[in-house]
Amino acid sequence: MKRREFVTLLGGATMAWPLVARAQQAAMPVVGYLGSETPELFATRLAAFRQGLSSTGYDEGRNVTIVYRWAEGHNDRLPGLAADLVRRRVDVIAAPGSIAAALAAKAATGTIPVVFETGADPVTTGLVASLNKPAGNVTGVSSLNAEVGPKRLELLYELVPGAVGFALLVNPSNPVNADATAKSITTAAETLKLQLHLLKAGTEAELASAVARARELHLGGLVIGSDTFYANRSQDLARLVIRYRIPAVHQSREFAAAGGLMGYGGSIKQSHSQAGVYTGRVLKGEKPADLPIQQVTKVEFVFNLKAAKALGLNPSSSFLARADEVIE
Repeated sequence: MKRREFVTLLGGATMAWPLVARAQQAAMPVVGYLGSETPELFATRLAAFRQGLSSTGYDEGRNVTIVYRWAEGHNDRLPGLAADLVRRRVDVIAAPGSIAAALAAKAATGTIPVVFETGADPVTTGLVASLNKPAGNVTGVSSLNAEVGPKRLELLYELVPGAVGFALLVNPSNPVNADATAKSITTAAETLKLQLHLLKAGTEAELASAVARARELHLGGLVIGSDTFYANRSQDLARLVIRYRIPAVHQSREFAAAGGLMGYGGSIKQSHSQAGVYTGRVLKGEKPADLPIQQVTKVEFVFNLKAAKALGLNPSSSFLARADEVIE
């Protein structure tokens, strides 16, 4: 081969290589991630989601692209963000951590697969037809946080047996979840013959007022509803209940670790990891309708003994033995 021919061929190959690379990149599947909060508040959930996705062979930046849309705590932004992901023609919409995000994604498309993770009941909230046969283009994971809500009230009542009334905190900006939570906890309260006072807070400014109101009512304690807005502000809520000296139970370990009395709920890491797994399986060609709703198998009970003593509570040894972790 003549030198000129060799140079020409080499130059052609050099020009062709970026085209091949771009073609490969263009063929890379795209996941639209619809988050109700911010990347910082979702850091633990994101890590678990990526881990689950990676276990199916998809690694962000290597063979899958993830396009993020964040509502920054404003649920009213979610429908527009979901519509934007649909316009981008993503291959899957992942809506982990929020019933509001999941419902917005479902409303935005009837064809693009949607994978959710939520603590709310996906059937009663209208996300899917049934747990075993979701039908349509939606499937996902239930973290059991709504299901174990009544248990939170029972645990609190066990610690303050002389109380006749408790408060429940719900987020009015997430009405589907708030209504479901209020219904289940109200039923539990009626069974225990307890009065239940409903408090509402959908912004950071409203949290302090709601907790202060619980103190003014001189109730036995506060059940913090299962909601992404509250889950991502576990430490803020812990500081508030410490300030107002209120026995309170929340879904997260972080709440108890920050000084709150109890954390009781499904494992966030497990549920978000499973959402990542389902997203990967859908990318591989499985249909959401054929993927039954997964439920977490791990419920974590974390108790802060130091907080209990500060509140004048004396849990029995049998009560403490049920905790997965006791913080002293």
